[in-house]
Amino acid sequence: MITSVFRKSTPLNFTLIVILILVFFSIYQIRDVSWVNSTPLIIKKVGILAVVIGSVFMTNFICKKNDLSKDSSYPVLFYLLFFLFFPSLWDNFNLVLANLFVLLALRRLISLHSLKASKEKIFDASLWIFVAALFQFWCILYLALVFISIMFHVARDYRNWLLPFIAMFASIILFFVFAILSDLDVAAYIDKSVATSFSIDYFTNNYQNAALSIYATVAMFFVISVVTTFSSKPSSTHATYKKVIASFFIAVVIFVIAPNKSNDLLIFTMAPLTMMATNHIEIPQLKIKQELVLGVFIACSLFAFFSQL
Repeated sequence: MITSVFRKSTPLNFTLIVILILVFFSIYQIRDVSWVNSTPLIIKKVGILAVVIGSVFMTNFICKKNDLSKDSSYPVLFYLLFFLFFPSLWDNFNLVLANLFVLLALRRLISLHSLKASKEKIFDASLWIFVAALFQFWCILYLALVFISIMFHVARDYRNWLLPFIAMFASIILFFVFAILSDLDVAAYIDKSVATSFSIDYFTNNYQNAALSIYATVAMFFVISVVTTFSSKPSSTHATYKKVIASFFIAVVIFVIAPNKSNDLLIFTMAPLTMMATNHIEIPQLKIKQELVLGVFIACSLFAFFSQL
C-alpha cells in the first residue's frame, strides 16, 4: 500500500512530504519553546526548516534529471526518513546549509554526463564545495568527486583539470575579504577547522548509539543492493551511479575524520543513500518484498526519531 502511494510523482505526494516535515520539525521544537522569545533564534529555526525542504527537493530534482528515479515520489520520502534518524539536525544550521551546498555541487557533477557546458559545471561545483567547506571544512574532500567526474567525462581537455584550482583561488579571495570585513581571526579559524578526530565516543545516551547502528545497517543494505545490481543497469547510467557511490564514501570519510563528532555529520550520506534506496525500491521485484523493505525502514526511522527526543 505504501509503495503504491509514492509510486507516482504527484503534487499531492509532495504536499504530504512537506506537511510531514513540518510535523516532525514541530514535534522536535516544542520540547523547548524558549526560542520563540528570541527573534534571531526564530529566524535560525525557520532558516533550517527552509534549507531542509530545499535539500529534499534538490535531491528529488537530481534523481529525476539524471534517470536515478522512474518519476516517483520515493526520493522525497527516503530523504525525509533518513533525516529522521538524527533529529538533532533540526538545530544544526551549519551542517544543513553545508549539505545544501554539497547537493548543489553534486547536481552539477552528476549532470556532467550530458557534456553540455562542462566547464561551467566543473567551476560551479568546485565553488559550491568551497562554500560548503566554510561551514564544515572537511566538505573540501568532495573535490575528489570533481576530479573523478572530470576523469569520467572530459579528461582530454587539460583546462578542465585547472578549473577547480581557479575556483579555489576565487573562494580564498572572497574568504579573506569576508574575514577583513568581519574582523575574523583567520589563523585561529583555520587551526580549528582543519583539526581531525577519529574517536567515536560522543554518545550521550544509548539511543544515539542505536540510531547510528540501525542507520549503518540500512546504509550497508542499500549500498550492497546497488553494487550487486550494477551490471544490470543501463550502461549510460554507470558513471552516474559510480559518482553517487563515491559521494557516499566521501561522506563516510568526513564523518570518520571530522572533529566535534556527532551523528549529525552523517547528513552528507543522506542524498546518495536516498538515490540508492530509490533505485532498490524501483527495481522489478515482488510487491510484498517492496512493502516489507519500506515498512521496516519507516519503522526504524520513526523509532530512531522518537527515542532521541
